[in-house]
Amino acid sequence: MHLGFIGFGEAAFELASGLKQQGLEKMTAYDPLWNMPAYSELILNRAATAGVTIVQTPEEILRQVNAVVVAVPADKALEVSSQLKPYLQKDILYIDVSASNPDVKKNIAKNVQEKGGKFVDAAMMGPLPLYKHKVPILASGDGAEVFVETMQTFGMNITKVSEVPGEATAVKLIRSIYMKGIAGLYIELLEAAHEFNVETLVIDSLSETINGRTFEETMNRLVTGTALHAVRRSVELSGTIAMLDSAHIDSSMSKAAKEKIEKLASLNLKDKFKGEKPEHWLQVIEAFKVIN
Repeated sequence: MHLGFIGFGEAAFELASGLKQQGLEKMTAYDPLWNMPAYSELILNRAATAGVTIVQTPEEILRQVNAVVVAVPADKALEVSSQLKPYLQKDILYIDVSASNPDVKKNIAKNVQEKGGKFVDAAMMGPLPLYKHKVPILASGDGAEVFVETMQTFGMNITKVSEVPGEATAVKLIRSIYMKGIAGLYIELLEAAHEFNVETLVIDSLSETINGRTFEETMNRLVTGTALHAVRRSVELSGTIAMLDSAHIDSSMSKAAKEKIEKLASLNLKDKFKGEKPEHWLQVIEAFKVIN
């Protein structure tokens, strides 16, 4: 097995370091910053640590390897695939680990498949410095099965999602709505709690409400309950926003939540469900299709 890397930043370095420990000896990388004074020392030191050979052009890698991990910024991934396309060998396994959106992944797959290669949309679902090559990876695309079979030998934790490029990354990006959004909510909440000197009371109250329940139980309860009480909860958020504004605290997260709940209120689901709370969040989401 000869594995290549296009882009040798933190992600590629952590993967390569772990794979070296698992006995993968033939690894080659290209990074466009390899000969820039500000970055070359870091790249070369990383390569030495991970047992990776740095080459001066991507063509050198693509002539040698069985599989290539393309670890470039999301906004560059399609452009890079077009630049690499003339040098792709038949049957190469092209593994894109960027967070590009599903449409971009599909277009990258076309570039690869037109040269007879197989494409993998690989979504890394955890912190690489912690997990290294064992980071949970979701994989989709026509090369997903081969990717799983080839790399599980080296201890990688890969789950095939489907044959459709972009579906693995869709999971990651949708998950980010919560993971990044909740961080914004936490910041706004803690700013307000600190300003009014009620941090302990707020945190203890929320802990009592949430602790002891699974994520899915809490999610279902909040979504279905809000469907029934959307008007009241949007009004309550108006009070929250007024309070934050008066304290000169950014209320953008609360304003966004209020706007979403107002859209839910416009559906009048309280009448639709005859005053009863929906049993499942899916009933609420299906109702949203009317206004989306």
